[in-house]
Amino acid sequence: MAISTHAAGNARGAGLAKALRRHPSLNILLVFLALQIVCIAASLLMPNDFRYLSTPNIETLLRAVPQLGIIALGVGILMVAGEFDLSVGAVFTFSALIMADVYNAGAPLPVALGAAIAVALAVGFVNGILVLRFAITSFIATLGTMMMLRGIVLFISNAQSSSFRPSEAFQALVAGQVGFVPAQFIWLVGFTIAAYLLLERHRFGNRIFAVGGSRDAANAVGVQVNRVKLAAFMLSSVSASIAGIISTTRVNSVSPIQGQGLELQAIAACVIGGVALTGGRGSVLGMFLGAALIYTVQDILLLTAAPGYYLDAFVGLIIVVAAILNRHVLRQE
Repeated sequence: MAISTHAAGNARGAGLAKALRRHPSLNILLVFLALQIVCIAASLLMPNDFRYLSTPNIETLLRAVPQLGIIALGVGILMVAGEFDLSVGAVFTFSALIMADVYNAGAPLPVALGAAIAVALAVGFVNGILVLRFAITSFIATLGTMMMLRGIVLFISNAQSSSFRPSEAFQALVAGQVGFVPAQFIWLVGFTIAAYLLLERHRFGNRIFAVGGSRDAANAVGVQVNRVKLAAFMLSSVSASIAGIISTTRVNSVSPIQGQGLELQAIAACVIGGVALTGGRGSVLGMFLGAALIYTVQDILLLTAAPGYYLDAFVGLIIVVAAILNRHVLRQE
């Protein structure tokens, strides 16, 4: 009986390990839930010193997560396709600046929004061409794009913030409040559902996984690899632009330095969520939870008055640990 019970326990353990390898987002889900339980318990035990459950803190957290979460969705899909995009932080700022300047010049709001999205599509297209046509690694190509865009932003803005004050209706739609839930968080949930349907319930998603898993195998079954990757690059840029539009609308201004660091945080959010650095593996749920976990850690640091650079250290550590775990998972398969 003891041997049988021990064998059953081993079987359950092996089954759990297999499930975690098959669905990497389960790891981050368990970590996220555990962290929430700890934070809630600490808030109940120390309500005056750790105000995690206070309404202002919850609202602030729900407003902050969409900025990174929407970017992480696009970056994550591109990573599943086997590529990286370091330009999303610059696109976040550049497209928002174009929108603000076009609108402030007297153009209708739809034209300003269209200009922001068009700029993002153009940047994504250029990134894709550099990688696919000229065989430059995506890391180097998008690093160059990022630096060029940052210089252009500083030149156009003269290193000054630009205001953006759209109509009250648009302000309420994008950055208003539905009960105690900020509108931008609802937008994040909507984009997460759309990304899930695209990546995990659509033929395009199957092709994304195929080209990220094995370019040669995808070519062999008739997948047009370059077209799929080009679309993923453009999707990554558009997600950054949408995040920039929402963020700029919320604060009514765009700063030339506001997007710096978002590219590394987005990659960290994805690898935390189980997206493989080598491509071919990942889930939308993991991308969403990865972004939520990063901002939860940032919130904890703020509530405990810890230095802000601790978050940068955390993000760097996570990227290194995720790379090690990715290699370990690949060896187990």
